[in-house]
This record gives sequence, C-alpha cells and structure tokens, in this order.
Amino acid sequence: MAKKPEQEPVAPIIIKKIDGGHHGHHGGAWKIALADMMTAMMAFFLLMWLLGATNESQRKSIADYFKPTPKSVIDLSKGAGSNGVLGGRSMLDDQGLPNAAMQTSLFETVVPPRMGSEDQGTADPAGDTAQDTPPPEDSATDAAAREAAEARRFEQLEEEIKAKLASDPKLAGLKDQVKFVKDETGLRIDIIDDADFSMFNLGTATFLPRAEALLKAVAASLTDAPNKMMVRGHTDGFGFAGGKTRNNWTLSAERAEATCALFESANIGADRFVRIEGAADTEPNVAGNPYDARNRRVSVTLQSEPRAAAD
Repeated sequence: MAKKPEQEPVAPIIIKKIDGGHHGHHGGAWKIALADMMTAMMAFFLLMWLLGATNESQRKSIADYFKPTPKSVIDLSKGAGSNGVLGGRSMLDDQGLPNAAMQTSLFETVVPPRMGSEDQGTADPAGDTAQDTPPPEDSATDAAAREAAEARRFEQLEEEIKAKLASDPKLAGLKDQVKFVKDETGLRIDIIDDADFSMFNLGTATFLPRAEALLKAVAASLTDAPNKMMVRGHTDGFGFAGGKTRNNWTLSAERAEATCALFESANIGADRFVRIEGAADTEPNVAGNPYDARNRRVSVTLQSEPRAAAD
C-alpha cells in the first residue's frame, strides 16, 4: 500500500492589534487647528472689509455699539421682565438696547453707500428711497435781481469810461466818439469815426496814435468786468480800386481783429472774446448816406449773462 505524502504544516495566523489610533494621520487634532485658523482668517477679513467699507463716523458708531455698557445703565442683579436688561422690550426694537438714542443700526452702519451715486437719499415710510433735493428757488426773483445788478454794473462802466475820457486832456476832445447802446445782447460800445477823426490809416487796420490811446482807455475800464465780449468792425460804402483782392469785408474783419489784439495788450484775456467779425458796410450808422465817415466804427459788446431757460 502506497504511503500518503505528508502535508506541510499550516502556518499559524497571527493577528496584530494596534493599541489606539493615535498614529493614523495624527488623529483629528489637525482638523480642529484648521478650523480655528479659518475662523480667525474669516474674522480678520471681516474686520478688513468693515474698515474699508465704512467711514470714520460709521466706525465710531460700530465701536459704540459693541462698547460695554456701564453698570449704572445695566443692573444684572435685577430679574427679567420689565426690570431686566431690555426693560421688557424686544431686541428687535430699535429702542431696546441700552443707550438706544446714541446707537446706530448695525445694518445701516456696515452697509457701504451705493456705488455710482453721490446722493445717499433717505428712506420714506413706504420703504422707497427718496433723493434729498434742495428746496425750489424763486427763479423769477433771482433772475430779476441778476438783471438789476447787471444793469447797475453797465451803468457804472459807462460813467467810469466817460469820466476817464473827460479827465484826460488828450482824450477829452474824443469823448463824443464813444457811444453806449443797451440792447438785448448787453452793452454795446461804439467807437466812431467822423470827418475830423479816424481810427485807422486809410484802407488799413493800423491804429492811429490818438485812436490807440482812446481804445486803451476804454479797455482799462473793461479789464475787471466778468462779461464775455463780441467785437465787430464796420466800414463805409467806399470800395477798393479795381483789381484789388481786398474788400470791405476783409478790411472790417481785420480792424475787428486789430481791436482784439489791442485789448489783449491791455490785459484783457483772449478767452473773453466769443465772436470777432467784420460787417463791411452792411450795417451803416447813418442809414441815409453809406459814404458818411460815421459809418466807419468798431463795436465792442459786453454780453449779458446767460438767462436760465423758462420752465
């Protein structure tokens, strides 16, 4: 009978038990540390947001909100109810907290102003936001007052120029060459030629000495006036000789520009001039005679201040 092969001995099963889970990922202590760190970071970023989204007055209100209330205000020894901390009032009541009159709603303090709007507005009882608008002004009264003040200023300028010309022996004989006209555009000052006085050399935009002194005297009185100015040149009806490229239009415009240049040399800013133009002989001063010397003139108009458009 054959002999059965001997079976190899079965290795014993050994079970090792590890006492405690301390070494498995170091336990759960790291989670607690991470949670503490995240909480601290959230509080830090909240603090940074509050500092950036509020102004000094709002930050003071927040500080006052969390400031410990003096014991004289809160007596913790008293029981609840009407004698308690809130005096029987709800915490939702805006008067429920101690020193309620000095507190500011935390929501109103923390929420920053609406971006893109300069006006904060105030909430009406219905909850809508109403913009703070100034009370309506009496525009008619203000306009009348401005017009009256401007009229007085024009009168003072006229009197000042007349007095200055009359007091100067060299210009006293030319005072009649300066005329003042008030119209809807403002105060127009006309410096006019006549048979015995010319402002420019014949057919040119070059000032003669007496005319230059006269214009500078007028300009000195207009230096401090706030009004914008228009300058217009005028000629008589005589034209240029045939074959010339120049005409009364170019001549009148050149004389208006020469007047502006002289005014600028008298410390009148270039930004004061809003219009410089030549009218040639289309607006004669002596309508019945286009060749009259008095049609040659320069008009300087002080513009009235813009009026508000009527509603």
